[in-house]
Amino acid sequence: MTAPFPFSAIVGQEAMKRAMVLTAIDPAIGGVLVFGDRGTGKSTAVRALAALLPPIDVVEGCPVNSSRIEDVPDWAPAVSGRIISRPTPVIDLPLGATEDRVVGALDIERALTRGEKAFEAGLLARANRGYLYIDEVNLLEDHLVDLLLDVAQSGENVVEREGLSIRHAARFVLVGSGNPEEGDLRPQLLDRFGLSVQVSSPRDVATRVEVMLRRDGYERDNAAFMAEYGAQDAQLRAAILAARAALPKLKTPPAVLHDCAALCIALGSDGLRGELTLLRAARAEAAFAGAKTVSRAHLKSVAEMALSHRLRRDPLDEAGSGARVARILAETLP
Repeated sequence: MTAPFPFSAIVGQEAMKRAMVLTAIDPAIGGVLVFGDRGTGKSTAVRALAALLPPIDVVEGCPVNSSRIEDVPDWAPAVSGRIISRPTPVIDLPLGATEDRVVGALDIERALTRGEKAFEAGLLARANRGYLYIDEVNLLEDHLVDLLLDVAQSGENVVEREGLSIRHAARFVLVGSGNPEEGDLRPQLLDRFGLSVQVSSPRDVATRVEVMLRRDGYERDNAAFMAEYGAQDAQLRAAILAARAALPKLKTPPAVLHDCAALCIALGSDGLRGELTLLRAARAEAAFAGAKTVSRAHLKSVAEMALSHRLRRDPLDEAGSGARVARILAETLP
């Protein structure tokens, strides 16, 4: 089986790659929304993320990737109790998935063959402690959007059906991609994404040529290509782990908190989720940069991706939300 295209080999799209790295450092940021043209590497980046992320320790056989035997749910099949290392899960949620497939349902096979009432875990269970990826997220059916909103809010999946009453942990990072020409995302779900980025096709010949060369190298001599960029992925993985370790030790001056609040007020963002996400993203950025203290520079570097999707639409402003953030950022935090 061919390994996914290496994360480090993706040409350009720096904002998208940085947003994904920040959520790998601190999953509490809340996920990434990537909107842009078709064929700009959105899906490739998500697949590459799976190979890039550090492995997690799980109880062997646990359907929800529990790290401790005492956290394995009562309804789970018998587990060995042995702790094993497993790649961080990155689970696809197809647009045509049924609600039963997503949340889980009665295990029909066991019910018919053994007469047992057992629960068959769904995609949300498999995504626990990992990533849930939704391609064309703006086309997701409304009832699945409502379901995801509930789970994203509580971090728990609750199933009450067919005589089953099941609860299990479902804490995952949402990654969504889509083409804005095919429809808007519901505001409630849009607000659940911590970061958002816009990607576009490269406009210069040199970048497009480099994309072709790397894809051709990946397909023609996969072993040599993976050896070259696999080493770069390993370095990036080590940097993510170092940033995770440094995150709790970071100092956040009161001035940075003031800057967060002042910027969100100036932008008119609704609620307080913007400030909290901006602060978490700035901390992850500082940890990744090896800084000991969060600064205004770290805040400014992540402001657009943390806030641009939280602004109210202004029909009189044709510049777009990203440009509005940049303009007000320069005015508020010079």
